[in-house]
Amino acid sequence: MTVVGRPQRMESADMRSYLHRYQALVAALALALPTLARDLPEIRQDGVLRHLGIPYANFVSGAGDGMDVEIIQRFAEQLGVKYEYAKTDWGTALEDLVGRKVTAAGSAVEFGETVPVRGDLIANGFTILPWRQKVVAFSDPTFPSQVWLVARADSKVAPIKPAGDIDQDIAATRRLMEATSVLALEKTCLDPKLYDLKATGAKVILFNGKLNEMAPALLNNEAELTILDVPDALVALGKWPGQIKIIGPISHPQEMAVGFPLEAPQLRAAFNAFLAKIRADGTYDTIVRKYYPTAAYYFPAFFKKP
Repeated sequence: MTVVGRPQRMESADMRSYLHRYQALVAALALALPTLARDLPEIRQDGVLRHLGIPYANFVSGAGDGMDVEIIQRFAEQLGVKYEYAKTDWGTALEDLVGRKVTAAGSAVEFGETVPVRGDLIANGFTILPWRQKVVAFSDPTFPSQVWLVARADSKVAPIKPAGDIDQDIAATRRLMEATSVLALEKTCLDPKLYDLKATGAKVILFNGKLNEMAPALLNNEAELTILDVPDALVALGKWPGQIKIIGPISHPQEMAVGFPLEAPQLRAAFNAFLAKIRADGTYDTIVRKYYPTAAYYFPAFFKKP
C-alpha cells in the first residue's frame, strides 16, 4: 500500500507545482501585454474615464484643476462614469494612449513596441499637428493657438509691424532671429524642426525642462529669445506683466483639441456632441474666462458663438 500510494502523492504534488508555475506565467503575461484602447461601451461598463494629462499652462495645473480638467470632469459626469486623472509627459503621452511606442521624424511617424495603455483621451492644450493626426483622432477644436517669438522686455529685438498678411509677418519675425539664441522644446508644438528654426540663422537651444518653464528660463537669461505657443504666452504675460514682449508669429494659427485612440470613434463622437452643447449653453465660455480671461481678445473669431 505504501509503495502504491507514494507515486500518487508525488503526482499530486507535481500537479500543484505545475499549476503554480502556470498561474505565475499567466500573471506575468498579463502584466507584459498592453491594455487595449477602450471605446465608449467599455468605458461605461468599467465605470471610469481616464484622462491623460500633462501639467501645462492653465489647461492642467497639476493641482486638480485647469481648463481641460474641468471640461473632461464634466464630460465624465455626463457619461455617468467616474473621472480619473493619469499624469503623463510629452515624451510618453501618445504611447500611453495608443499602446505603441511612437517616434516622429519630420512628418513621418514610426510605431515601435507595444506598451500598456494608461488612458482613454489626452487633454492638456494638445495642438493639432499633421504628424499627430497619423496617430490619434482629434476632437473638434477646443482652443486656438499659434506659436509666437517672445523676448524679454529690455531686449533690443523689437516687435514687428504687422503687414496684414500672416506669411509676411512670419517672414519678418524669422529675419529678427538671425544671430540670436532661441529656446525650443523637442517633442512638443515648440519643436524647432516643425518651423525649421536653424534656417533662420539662430542658435537653437533645446530646453531641458517643461513647457511652462520656458518663460521663466527666458527671464533668467538662458537665451535671448524663446518660442511660446499662445496659451503659455498668455499665462506668462499675466504672471510677469511688463517683463516680456511678443515679437511676432512663427506659425500660422493653430488649434488645440482632445486626442482619442483611432479605435474609439464612439467616445470621440460623444465628446464632440458634449463640446457643442457646452459651447451653446455658455458653460464653455465660463470655463475659458476662468483660466484664460484675455483669450477672446486675441482670437475673437474662434470664440464667436457657433
